[in-house]
Amino acid sequence: MTEHPVLETTDLTIRFGGHVAVDSVSCAFQRGTLTAIVGPNGAGKTTYFNLISGQLRASAGRVTLNGEDITRLSVPERTERGIGRAFQLTNLFPNLTVRENVRLVVQAVSGRRYDLFSRAGSHVELIERAEHVLAEVKLLDSADRTVAALPHGDQRKLEVALLIALKPQVLMFDEPTAGMSVDEVPAILDLIQGLKADHDRTILLVEHKMDVIRSLADRIVVLHNGALVADGDPQAVIASPIVQEAYLGMEPADA
Repeated sequence: MTEHPVLETTDLTIRFGGHVAVDSVSCAFQRGTLTAIVGPNGAGKTTYFNLISGQLRASAGRVTLNGEDITRLSVPERTERGIGRAFQLTNLFPNLTVRENVRLVVQAVSGRRYDLFSRAGSHVELIERAEHVLAEVKLLDSADRTVAALPHGDQRKLEVALLIALKPQVLMFDEPTAGMSVDEVPAILDLIQGLKADHDRTILLVEHKMDVIRSLADRIVVLHNGALVADGDPQAVIASPIVQEAYLGMEPADA
């Protein structure tokens, strides 16, 4: 029996005036898979992400998570149900330490009163959980540094740590290597590869770098002008002449 999808969009659509930014996109995402969502600039990739995570409200269609219709739920409500998203721009507390950034997320997930000024020493179990997450992303040695003092690559790793601390079922990465140097990219790829190895997680990835997509994706979904135009095995999708020429900006391979 085929497992039901963890996440599914059905005829998902959003219009801005007369412009259809996402056009009736139907797509199902299974547990334990990593799907890359690609396409040219303006294709609707980030808008599609915004519809799934709740930053935008759909004009039509629906989003379901584990069979529950979450189309009208807010971002916090979707987060509580298991959708976690990392953004292109880091969204951190720059004047707090790395440990405290993660501790605050762990505290929020635990349901305790959210208090920026509470004494860290009074939350030993929260700190232990935060340090476990930091060890997972190889930032434990930087736990006492302020976020503002971290290099950009480590700030992106911390953003992944915050996402892990949310304990989401669905992890959404929007251009996770954006703004990173060539030397910094492998560390982020290793982190995402490690998350992928946990087959209970479902990962969605918007990314332009084809080498990143090839190394991580189980499946590629291609959007163009807001519509889904290709969906399948990475090798087959990348090799498709129409995708190479029109949607990935590549010259078609010789027959």
